[in-house]
Parts: sequence; C-alpha cells; structure tokens
Amino acid sequence: MTMQDDAYLKCINPQCGLEYTIKCINVQCENGHMLDVKYKNIPSDNLKEVFYERRNSQGNIFDESGVWRFRELLNFCQIDTENIKECSKYLVSLDGAEGRQSKPYQMSKVAKFVEISNEYLWLQPEGYNPSGSFKDNGMATAVTHAKMIGAKKIVCASTGNTSASAGMFAANEGINCDVYIPAGQIAPGKLSQAYQFGAQILEVDGNFDDALKQSLEDVQNHDGYTVNSINPFRIEGQKTIPFRALEYLNWESPDWIVYPGGALGNTSSCGKALMELYEWGWIKKIPRIAVINSEGASTLSDLYNGKFEGEELRWNKGKPNTELISRYYDHLDKEGIRPKTKATAIQIGRPTNILKGLRALEFTNGIVTTVSDSEMLDGMSVVGLNGFDCEMASGATVVGIKKLINEGIIKKDDVIVGILTGRQKDAMLPVDYHSNPKNKFAKPPKN
Repeated sequence: MTMQDDAYLKCINPQCGLEYTIKCINVQCENGHMLDVKYKNIPSDNLKEVFYERRNSQGNIFDESGVWRFRELLNFCQIDTENIKECSKYLVSLDGAEGRQSKPYQMSKVAKFVEISNEYLWLQPEGYNPSGSFKDNGMATAVTHAKMIGAKKIVCASTGNTSASAGMFAANEGINCDVYIPAGQIAPGKLSQAYQFGAQILEVDGNFDDALKQSLEDVQNHDGYTVNSINPFRIEGQKTIPFRALEYLNWESPDWIVYPGGALGNTSSCGKALMELYEWGWIKKIPRIAVINSEGASTLSDLYNGKFEGEELRWNKGKPNTELISRYYDHLDKEGIRPKTKATAIQIGRPTNILKGLRALEFTNGIVTTVSDSEMLDGMSVVGLNGFDCEMASGATVVGIKKLINEGIIKKDDVIVGILTGRQKDAMLPVDYHSNPKNKFAKPPKN
C-alpha cells in the first residue's frame, strides 16, 4: 500500500497555508504558525478489517503495535506498509509494545462513583505503555521521523513522562537524548526513568514552560530534534489513542472523549484524528471532546470560558484572537502566577498546542472545565480500587466526567470514553492519600 508523495506538512493557519516537504524539520512555518502532517489519499474503510486481523494475530511487531497497526493512517514515511522489511527499516518500535495493551475497559466502581450505568463508561489506561504513559504513542512516530531525517540527538522538556519515553526510545535506537526539566518539580519515579535510560538531564530554574523554551533553543543552536508535542509528527502517533478506542467500539462513535489537559497534545491529536476519520467517511458522528484542567493550571479553561477579560477564546475558523492569549500570559507574569498542582503531568501554564486544541474543540463542539487536586486524588484512587493503575492527572478524567454529569452537560445515557494518560510514578501520593481517613476512598493502615 504505497502512497508515494502522499504526505506533506501544511501550516494550520488557513490564511497562510504554507506547505513543506515531509522531511522538513521545522515545527512552525516561516510565519510562526504550527504545522500539520497531511495526506492526499483517502484510505479505504476496508482497512478496518485489516486492523482487526492485525490486532488478533501474532504476525510481527508492527501488527502487534497499538500505533503501527494503523500505519496506513499515519504513513508519513510513504512506505509499502505490507512490506515488513521496509517497515523494519523505517518504523521505530519498542518491540511492538507501544499502545499494544491500551484499550477501553469498563470499571464498575468508577461508574458507580460518577453515577452512571457501567455500560456507558469506558476508560482507556495508557499507563500500560512501556514507559508508563501515553507519550510512547507519539514518541514512536516522532523518533521515526527523527531517524528518517538522520537526527543525531533528540531533545525534550518534561514534567516527567515525556523524558521517560524519550529516554527509552533514544536508548533503544542508540541516539542521544537531552532532557530539560524544571528543577525540583518532577516525581522521582519519573525522573529516575530518564536517568535509567541514559538521558542527559539539564535542570532549569523555573517551571515546564521555562524548560521548554530552553530545550527549543538547544534544538535551534545545536542541531537537536524536538520530541515535544509542538512536533507535528508526535501528534500523528497520539492519534492512535482515539483510533484504538473507536476500533474497540466497532467504529461507533461515543458521545464523549474526555482527557486531562496539560500541553494539549492529546486534545490536538484527538481532534485531528476525528477530523480525518469524519472526512474519510469512517465515522458518521463526531464525539465531543471534554478537556479537564487542574484548578491550579487552568489556562485553557480561563480563556475558553471567558474568565479573562470576559471574552471566550475560540478557533474562529482559523482566526483565533492570539492577542488575548498574549495578554493572558502577560497577566500571569505581571501577577507572578505560576501553575501549581500536585498533578505535575498537567502543571503547564502555557500549553504549546493551545491553537490546535482550540481547533479540536471547535470541530467537536467541545468543552473545558477544571477540577481540584483533592478531586483528582479521589479519581485516581477509585480507578485503583478497580485494579487499574493511574497517575493523579488521569484522576482528572474521572472527576471531570463526574462534574459534567452533575452539571447535566454529559447525559446519564451518553457513551463516554475517558483517557487515563499514565500510571502512578509518584509513590507517596497514594500513601499520603490512604493514610488520611478523611479521604473518600482511604484505607488507612491498621496497628
């Protein structure tokens, strides 16, 4: 299934629309706008059967992979997808393990907690990925592109999960990896992974946004390749999260797909996946996206819901009010407001993908809300009581669903897919939670 000259890069701003070859390493067009990976050909929906067969076979690692199983839908390498030799030459994989176990599950205790019938709620734990978070989906494709263009070093800023994933893939491929982290703000369990995989750690005074700025300067000045979600090729891999959810629902769209909101790479990738599937005729109904911010890192919610200057920020068909965003960031700086939440995975004040996120929300008629740290800990804990592991940021998905049901925005008979973005890597969070008998799901130790 070769698609020669099918893939290219295109600016997301409709007024600009500049196009670039697929081997371009810029993450923005020359006018400073973000880029999308685009495909000229429309894939046949007969591929649905191919994907199903791959999923249930033990043929090769690319069929077993929860990312590369869908390789026809993200064939930016423009290879013969049925030629395993060619796949092996181009596609980067952790022995097919990325996304392999991630699929929607029903969790009865969570359904009871959010007060809906179990049959309507599906939760997809991306913590089953090799490095323990959803990042492996996008890292497989980003590092594939890095390899394709001959990059010698990958670079990222991280609050923990990205560094673990980047380090793992870099070690596997035998390339260098520089990781910029906000000093003292990363769970030791996440940081230890980056060290374990041989990444070079660079500590930055400040938060994630400061670390990202420095990492992009490193890329610019020292021939690195960024694997943060500003990279459009990482977004391609993260599209497979909703692909898997839809596949397990027999390509019948749920009413809602719910994510925690940090840098908004997942929101962006989900929006792109749904736009493509709808355009291709693979789905007839567009699920609504709900993004759940932490109260302590609520940039998107503040802007989207008009809590800053009273204006609701929208994509506006490609003409968002970017001045409003700039004024909001200036306001944060002036007031000395820094993102603050124990859910470090979403402790981000300047989401790099905010414009792509707005586009996704417009296409899906999406919504944004916030939840508190204590609520997220409840959400995390009730997932645990179902025998599934998730980090605090994933708890935002659960309590966000509960909040939206209580507000009547999500109906009791709506089908919901909630994404649990990563597993628990901060060992003390559950210990502290369960040691306090006042917490809703606490099981304190007995003497």
